[in-house]
Amino acid sequence: MTKNTLFYKVYLASRKSLSNVVARIVPPHEIEDIVQETYVRICQIKNTENITSPKSFIYKTARNLALDYQKQANIRLVDGIDNMEALEQLLAEHQQDEMYEKALTDSEFSNFCEAIRLLPVQCRKVFVLKKVYGYSQREIAAQLNLSESTVEKHIATGMKRCTQFMRQSTNSVYGQTSTSSQLNAGGRHE
Repeated sequence: MTKNTLFYKVYLASRKSLSNVVARIVPPHEIEDIVQETYVRICQIKNTENITSPKSFIYKTARNLALDYQKQANIRLVDGIDNMEALEQLLAEHQQDEMYEKALTDSEFSNFCEAIRLLPVQCRKVFVLKKVYGYSQREIAAQLNLSESTVEKHIATGMKRCTQFMRQSTNSVYGQTSTSSQLNAGGRHE
């Protein structure tokens, strides 16, 4: 077996986990492009004799491509702003976003995490992929082998239950009694 054939087989076997590694660095719509570019780079290698671990080399290549993409995206963002005053104003507006700051408080973040933890397992997976990782409904459906309508229902259920839990948690902070068992009245989530 030639080294190029070995690289190809390792690439095919590692494709899904490569996507997972890249997904931690770039937005979901760029993952496939980075993984494809990794394969192109592997095909362009002239001297494979010096590479002792093809799998490590492939992962390192994918990671470096993802980091390069991220770096270029940051440069495009800054270059797209005509003057520094506009950039400073944009950053200042972002810092004054009340909802953003409110969501960052420890207790609310903790409550939000607890609300997500109480969701049914499948609903939790869908909700996290959508709200945390920014996947589209179609991407989630493909990844979890669900219909898009099921994904949509899980997202709606997750939003409803998390909102209820957050409201109940806020009410309990202000002296009104509330428990997570009220949220679970419809049945056990796990």
